[in-house]
Amino acid sequence: MSRRVDDGPRMNNDITAQKVRVVGDNVPNPGVFSLPEAIRMAEALGLDLVEITPNIDPPVCKIVDYQKYIYQQKKKAKEMKANATKIIIKEIRFGPNTDEHDYQFKLKHAQTFLSEGAKVKAYVFFKGRSILFAEQGEKLLLRFALELEDFGKADQMPKLEGKRMIMMMTPVKKK
Repeated sequence: MSRRVDDGPRMNNDITAQKVRVVGDNVPNPGVFSLPEAIRMAEALGLDLVEITPNIDPPVCKIVDYQKYIYQQKKKAKEMKANATKIIIKEIRFGPNTDEHDYQFKLKHAQTFLSEGAKVKAYVFFKGRSILFAEQGEKLLLRFALELEDFGKADQMPKLEGKRMIMMMTPVKKK
């Protein structure tokens, strides 16, 4: 009656321990039993003996329908994956000589992104000789961070990487 799926929990005759702790909703008196006795209890109920916690002594086994147990485990894992937070990063690109209107337009976008819970990666892209305005780019990013203080905080100060000066911002948790 052994039909274990690879990498799944051991069941019935695949269990290697001599004594097991038996639990389950349909077990009249949970406790420690010998393996053959526990298997007989499961067969009497028409169910399987499934090893739940193999790393303790004695291992914990549950009397359940194996296929139903596997289905519930997969369903639980899928639910947890769906509830995991997904981090979205939005990029905002500036030039070293970005004018005021463009700056305000991008600032409003950044406010929207941060209020929606997305991270913002703001960067100044230096083309050709505009790398001479690195100081101007840094001032622009610092001003950007200062004006977005209510919506997010800077993870790192502006840092020059190649032809880009980058700054990451994380949304502020609302209370």
